[in-house]
Amino acid sequence: MDELHETTAVDLRDRLGAGELTPTEVADHFLARIERAGPGLGAFVSVTPGAARERAAALEAMDHGDRGPLWGLPSGDKDLWARAGVPAGFGSRAFAGDDAVVPPSSDEIVEVLDAAGVVSLGRTTAPELGFPAYTEPLAGPVARNPWDPALGAGGSSGGAAVAVAAGLLPFAPGSDGGGSVRIPAAACGVVGLKPSRGLMPAGSGQEALGGLVVNGPLARTTADVALLLEGMLTWDADGGVAHPLTLRAPSARRGEYLAAAQRGEAPGDDGRARRRLRIGVTLDSAWDDFYDITTSAEARAALDVGTDELTGLGHDVDELSLAPFEEYGPAFRTLWMAGASAVPLDDPARLARLEPLTQWLIGRGREVPARRLAEALRTLTAFERHLVAQVARFDVVLTPALAMPPRPVGWFDPQDPERNFEQQCQYTPWTSMLNVAGLPAIAVPVHQTDAGLPMGVQVVGRPGGERTLLAVAAQLEDRLRWADRRPPTW
Repeated sequence: MDELHETTAVDLRDRLGAGELTPTEVADHFLARIERAGPGLGAFVSVTPGAARERAAALEAMDHGDRGPLWGLPSGDKDLWARAGVPAGFGSRAFAGDDAVVPPSSDEIVEVLDAAGVVSLGRTTAPELGFPAYTEPLAGPVARNPWDPALGAGGSSGGAAVAVAAGLLPFAPGSDGGGSVRIPAAACGVVGLKPSRGLMPAGSGQEALGGLVVNGPLARTTADVALLLEGMLTWDADGGVAHPLTLRAPSARRGEYLAAAQRGEAPGDDGRARRRLRIGVTLDSAWDDFYDITTSAEARAALDVGTDELTGLGHDVDELSLAPFEEYGPAFRTLWMAGASAVPLDDPARLARLEPLTQWLIGRGREVPARRLAEALRTLTAFERHLVAQVARFDVVLTPALAMPPRPVGWFDPQDPERNFEQQCQYTPWTSMLNVAGLPAIAVPVHQTDAGLPMGVQVVGRPGGERTLLAVAAQLEDRLRWADRRPPTW
């Protein structure tokens, strides 16, 4: 059998569908690769080979008409999600050992992926309760960057990004509340998409305080991201996205996300492909008025590469200056802390096992009065209108994905939560504002530093503009061929 990890998820899907491969053969290949790689990169908290092989065998016995769009493809569950019967630690010592949670039922996103036909090989590493923008939980393991294991992988979907970048999975789902798909994707040199608020039936953002957290896909190629995106959606009988909530972003028909990624064609209002797009480029961040934000030379170089390539493709590229919004920083901090206050832990002994940052977020969050939270939500709603209005004249907007190259493991202050939070905002100043605004965004690798590290750009779209984002990302991928590069740990 050839090296299956070298091929794309789309190709694996096609070969599985044609009967050239079986789900068991594919699962065995990736399980063996995970075993050979060992625990050094920290991609997985736990690997479940027995359950994976049992699942693969069950899929092989399935009638052809019952197969989902991701039938037989390997994936992983983020350690923040519940899978029935599988111990969940949520990246925390408070849920370790005898305190581990063994859920009786699965989260909706897990059920959706199962219905799509994936084979879960285990649980991908996440930081404690998903709060940090890096994945270095004291409960372990630390998610290390495949391009240099002395560096971090970003977070909170750090394990998922490592597994994809190192060829341990063809793609992986993650969740994104302030950049948690895009940050690790950028740090590890893969593609990561945060969908519009309201698009995903499972993890739409509407269930989260302030509408911040949405689920999204990570993969090495744009087409594979689109394939997983379609598998994370549920479809009605007419080929549209089935949705249980009243808020819903405009969406494509079944197959149109993948088509946009494969063809690199952005749809126009009349349904015809648009060749020339209006693209805004900015370094402005919502955190500029609250913290000292500095864009590194490496981040500027990545933005220059992305800008030059899109200009060379004939798009209309123009600078964008975002008007300041001084109330953003205090309001976002209030919302982030208030969200942490709902962590279902009250036992003082277990609370004491939490990391300093998490203790600080929960403690401060439980002190937030209802009036202050209501004011913060009102402020951030005003910011959403403020940002959407400014980017509306562009088809997409380009920012750096990260302000700095991937940070060394241990760089974020482990003892001073206030300093730690500031460092996170300085590392990734352009991500959280898009969760607040509900806009879709995709992180795309475009540049390699002198030290051989990946650097990327973030492409921001209009509400429901995922097809345009995928088309632009595919155009950059076609020009730069980043997906052909392999990290030293490959």
